[in-house]
Amino acid sequence: MERVINRNARDEVYNISYEKEAAQALVADLYYPGCLSLGRKQVKADRVASWARPVDMRIVHSRRNWTAQEDLMLRQSDDIMTIAKEIGRTERACRLRLWRLRNSRVLTPTDQ
Repeated sequence: MERVINRNARDEVYNISYEKEAAQALVADLYYPGCLSLGRKQVKADRVASWARPVDMRIVHSRRNWTAQEDLMLRQSDDIMTIAKEIGRTERACRLRLWRLRNSRVLTPTDQ
């Protein structure tokens, strides 16, 4: 499923989430040594800063949204391997996207 971004119900604001190394970088900027902070916030910041990626956890690079043109190319072609190389995606990603498109598991630009 594609991620949907909505405002929260209580405050009508967007909640921004940082995870893993991105969270550590943010915490390092906000909670530098000797900074003035609330104790409970500093405890959480220390916990984030001490997090270590497990050896078996792979790093997922930034995601690239599918375009309407890529979706169209996938639907019209019988050769997924060629299309995958052409659009710079893995064969597995293309097969999964095509399955999602065929089974109405993802919103296409015309559905939004």
